[in-house]
Amino acid sequence: MNKFISSYNRFAEVLDRLRVECPWDRKQTWESLRTMTIEETYELADAIAKSDVPNVKKELGDVFLHIAFYAKIASEQQLFSFADVLDALTDKLIYRHPHIFSDTKADDAETVIQNWEKLKLKEKDGNKSVLAGVPDALPALIKAYRIQGKAQGVGFDWETADQVWDKVREEMDELKVEVEADDKDKMEAEMGDLLFAVVNLARKLHINPENALERTNRKFISRFSYLEENTIKKGKDLKEMSLAEMDVLWDEAKRLERLKKS
Repeated sequence: MNKFISSYNRFAEVLDRLRVECPWDRKQTWESLRTMTIEETYELADAIAKSDVPNVKKELGDVFLHIAFYAKIASEQQLFSFADVLDALTDKLIYRHPHIFSDTKADDAETVIQNWEKLKLKEKDGNKSVLAGVPDALPALIKAYRIQGKAQGVGFDWETADQVWDKVREEMDELKVEVEADDKDKMEAEMGDLLFAVVNLARKLHINPENALERTNRKFISRFSYLEENTIKKGKDLKEMSLAEMDVLWDEAKRLERLKKS
């Protein structure tokens, strides 16, 4: 604890000095920092996805800097302090974990989530709607996952994964109908319904769809990079290769992946 306090005090002193002496730091506002904060968050997420421990440590520091910077600006304007942020967070954690800090029972994670959402609605300054806490600016895949999780928290959810499988099949059939009719607007609507159902299925299987899709993205990038590099080694151009020739290299990449895992 002493090490943490010492490190934080050193950091706070540096931030205070930068805010006074550095022309760039001095002119920053909440709004000017906002897009950079989003970028730093994605860089942290990227490091986590790659299990890049040194960069996770670095990016955590960058995100923490932004949090402290926002609080510093607020303190200068006498809005609130960093201590106020931590106190409010601690109070919220205690209030929303009654199974830890009082006599409420919660034996599994799903019950904890349901209690969390119900308590949020009861809070004096909390969200007036179950879905109000889902930011509009979230990417659609994450947003769908969050929306479904919020609904689950108040009991609006499929009972079993089998029911969601049926829904996925139903949405696929409805999409096929619109594809055959060549109705672009309805095709888009049905594609959205299908994707939403697939996100629901992932959630019921306890899989984060964002993580699953990013895993596939990285797998595709790795295999396509192998295909591209080996095409160049053979003195060829991808545009001049047949799909069958590309498939040979693609299968080689898959075999190499399996060998690395074994």
